[in-house]
Parts: sequence; structure tokens; C-alpha cells
Amino acid sequence: MAFANKNGVDVKTDETGNILMCKPATPGCENRPVVVLQAHMDMVCEKNSDRKFNFDTDPITPVIDGGWVRADGTTLGADNGIGIAAQMAVLTANNLEHGPIECLITVDEETGLSGALALQPGFFNGKILINLDSEDEGELFIGCAGGMDTVAELDVEKEKTPGNSFALKIMVRGLLGGHSGDDINKGRGNANKILARFLGKAIRQFGVRIADFNGGNLRNAIAREAYAVIIVPHVQKEKLVAELNIFSSEVEFEYERTEPNLVVDYGSCLLPDKVMTQASQEKLINLINACPHGVLEMSPRMKDMVETSTNLASVKFVDDFRVMISTSQRSELESRKRYAAETVHAVFELAGAKVNHSDGYPGWTPNPDSPILQIIADSYKRLFSHQPVIRSIHAGLECGLFLEKYPDLDMVSFGPTIKNAHSPDERINIDTVRKFWIHLTDVLKSIS
Repeated sequence: MAFANKNGVDVKTDETGNILMCKPATPGCENRPVVVLQAHMDMVCEKNSDRKFNFDTDPITPVIDGGWVRADGTTLGADNGIGIAAQMAVLTANNLEHGPIECLITVDEETGLSGALALQPGFFNGKILINLDSEDEGELFIGCAGGMDTVAELDVEKEKTPGNSFALKIMVRGLLGGHSGDDINKGRGNANKILARFLGKAIRQFGVRIADFNGGNLRNAIAREAYAVIIVPHVQKEKLVAELNIFSSEVEFEYERTEPNLVVDYGSCLLPDKVMTQASQEKLINLINACPHGVLEMSPRMKDMVETSTNLASVKFVDDFRVMISTSQRSELESRKRYAAETVHAVFELAGAKVNHSDGYPGWTPNPDSPILQIIADSYKRLFSHQPVIRSIHAGLECGLFLEKYPDLDMVSFGPTIKNAHSPDERINIDTVRKFWIHLTDVLKSIS
């Protein structure tokens, strides 16, 4: 709002906080159709565990690393700050040719899509919408998956820690994590699954007892780190450590192609006052091991496209007697999305957990005959001398929600290359930003 007022741009906002900034057509282009450029203003706040950082008060520290920009130990916010940067550049540029432009900036895309959900008919006027929230330069997206969350609360019991015990903190770290939609098919490890896999074996072989389990953070990010505080009888400590070293070697070999920095190790810690009862910890570990994670179905409609997936996002103690398990499901088919959620629900219910589902959000069905798609694809080929890839994305975009309020919209999504979004390894490729800008401004000029 301050930017708009400073630059003399017409601006308005709605009750939810969505913003619309408008720029009139350049002389001679007044009769062209209104084009909506759309981005979201929030970012995923993830940091490395050893980084002290307050996302409410500390500024992101950008670093130029070769041909990329990244942040210092945190997410960068290129998702979707680069889309807003492009909107602001269009609004203030005085050397572009274009028809009337509306820049729609939505709130809360990452944690609930509440901005798009609350958007009212009539807030904007255009019937062509270009979403600036894609992360692969040279690819045009004309569809996306719908999604929903499935969350469980598992009641557990604890008892006094047995005597003659030794405490350890078992850690899984160094994973790439990433976006639970766009990266779900890349064979990356899930820290919750890896940790539970070892703990199940340790419980059976060495009488391990669990005091705490904490893994993952956000529902739309693959779990990168997890730890458990455990106790083991003194006489079993050395055998447990030896088994952990063997397990670490095994999983490092399993993931050597996709997770080169995976580490499974341990450290000493204070002896906890209480640990889970044997029945409770077996129930929790069995639940995590049984809970599906990853690709469930590949699409028969679009080659190499994930159709349906589920993400075991986080496992955390709410207090001494409750564990919260958060998951998310995605699919380009509404029926498959619901079935994936029902599958996860069944696992949780068999473990005796209380289960809740979010309302979710719809997918965006691809339209290969879209007129704006043809204009954008022709522009790309003319500028860069090769055809762009046209595909659907397994990540969630706000476009499906826009269609519910504005059913006549013709939409395409594109953007520069961003890698490892939703993780501290997020980075944006500088040269593709240049191409993105050239392409975007040429598209605005080409719409007649």
C-alpha cells in the first residue's frame, strides 16, 4: 500500500488483506483486454536448526552464490517475492507497451490459501490472469493439484524413567526437504520416517524407551530434520550405538543419489524424568511407520506428472500426553485426493488417534486450448528459439480457487527457476529472472 501511494498507483484492499494495484494502458492500447498479474505476499519460514533467526523481526540476508541468489541459513522468500517484484517493476516502468493491468497480491497462500478463499467476485475485472508463482523457467503451467490436510492427535501415557538408564538424543539431519508437491517425486528422505524406522528396531532389540519425538515443521514441506530423546539400559548402550552406526551406513547408501548430506547420529543429553509407556511408544512408532508418504499415483493424462501424493509433514509432542501428526494430500483428481486422505485417516484411526481434515482447496483442470496459453507459448518460442514445456504442476496454486469466483478466467502460470523452495536451501537463478522479465513484458505487449 505504501509503495502504491508513493508511486501514484491506484490501489485498494479487501477485508482479508488482498491488494489490487491498477495501471492504465499505455497510449494507443486502451482497447486491449485487462490482464491480471497475480502473486502472493507470504513466504515459508524455515531455517537450519543451528541458525538463530526470528522471522518476525530479522531481515533475510541474501547471498549471491555463483549464478544464484540464496539466503544465509533460512528460506529466501523468492517464493513468491519474485512475483511481487515483477508486478512492482511493471507498475513503475515507463517504457513498456501494454493494455490495462491489474496486479493482484494475495495473502496467506502458504499456510491456508485464505486470501484466495476470501476473494470476492468483482474485486478485479480482468478475464486473463497470469500467475507468477511457478518455479521452472521454460515451462508453462496450465493446471495444478488440489490439496487438503489430515491431522491426528494421539493420546499417549508416560511413566517414571526406569533406573540404570542412559539418555541419548538420536538425530536425523542434512536432508534436502523441499516442497511437498513439486519435490515429492524426487526420492528425497523424510526425517520422520527414517527416525521412526530406527526407533522401531531399537525398541525391539534394546528395550529403548522414548521421552520425546520432534520432526518436521510445515504441512507443505518435506521433513528435513527430526530428533528423539530416548533412554536405554546401561548394559545395552554400546550395542545400541553400534546398531545406530550400521543403520546410518545403510540409509546413507540407500539415499546416496538423492540425499548426499544425510546424517543419522546421536548425542548425550540429560536423563528425562518421564518416558512413554511401552504400549504408547509402540503405538506411535507403528503409526509413523505405517503412515504413507510420497507418490501414490502417477498421472495417466500427462506424462511424468504426479497425480496423487501424501506428505507426512510433522510429528510433535503438544504436551506430555498428546502427539500431533500433520499430513497433507494432493491430487489433480478430487476423488483421488479424498481417497488419499481417507487412507491416511484409516491408519490414524487404527492407532486410536483423533483425526481432523481441512476443507482443502480445488485443483485447476488443464485447458490445452487456452487462447492466452497460445500467446504466451508463441512469445517464448519467438524470443528464445525453442518451444516451452506445457504441463500441469503437482503443487497447489491459487488458480483453482480463482476459478470458483471467476469462472470465465483464462489462466497460465510461469516464472523463473527456483530450487528447493520451502527449505533453507531455496535459491533463485539470476539468468532465468532476466528471461522471465523479457518474456513477461513481451507477453503484455503481444496481447491485442
